[in-house]
Amino acid sequence: MCPTIAALDAAVADCRACPRLVAWREQVARDKRAAFREETYWGRPVPGYGPDDARLLVVGLAPAAHGGNRTGRMFTGDRSGDVLFAAMHAVGLTNQPTAVHRDDGLRLLGARVTAPVHCAPPDNKPTPDERDRCRHWLRTELELLAPTVRSIVVLGGWGWRALMPVLADAGWIVPRPRPAFGHGARVLLAPADADRAPLHLFGSYHVSQQNTFTGRLTPAMLEEVFTTAADAAGIATGDRA
Repeated sequence: MCPTIAALDAAVADCRACPRLVAWREQVARDKRAAFREETYWGRPVPGYGPDDARLLVVGLAPAAHGGNRTGRMFTGDRSGDVLFAAMHAVGLTNQPTAVHRDDGLRLLGARVTAPVHCAPPDNKPTPDERDRCRHWLRTELELLAPTVRSIVVLGGWGWRALMPVLADAGWIVPRPRPAFGHGARVLLAPADADRAPLHLFGSYHVSQQNTFTGRLTPAMLEEVFTTAADAAGIATGDRA
């Protein structure tokens, strides 16, 4: 197990465990999108982002090929990130509403973002084997955050299902049958060990363009989930200023 979040992030960025994902992320970094042809793509696994004492964790799916895989930071440089960070800023969880590149000054306030899969997958669809190979990174992240994390917001059903066994491995009791995903879903997980605190789990539709462009997920809906999750995590409004 990595001793710190910083060590974890460095180790994630060097991972080459999944041949298909390694080939794809590097191909995208070479071929580039026309709009970004003058940029140097990150082209590596994308670590989580945020403080190592976060009380709220946001779990997505995987980096976007021309978003996180380009910029090297989760949900940065694409329209999904535009929606996500605008909503987080609206409820005081970031210092600014935009995320353009790694050096744009964005700071997460009491929150951290991560994903079950750290490499951009073809068609945004990791295989079950790729998900399982990446699983230990998220488990380690949760174990390192355990002293402080109190809420998790999961974006989308894929991330929700991928997270459940990781939570059990990291020290929380996941009910059987497993809780169903839905926008606005809320579950309180008891700790398996005395050194773990209870964990509030929240579901939200993913911030994909398919959801945000069609109105299935609106900014107000997302802000409501984050407000409730931040309150459950004990992140006071004053702390988010």
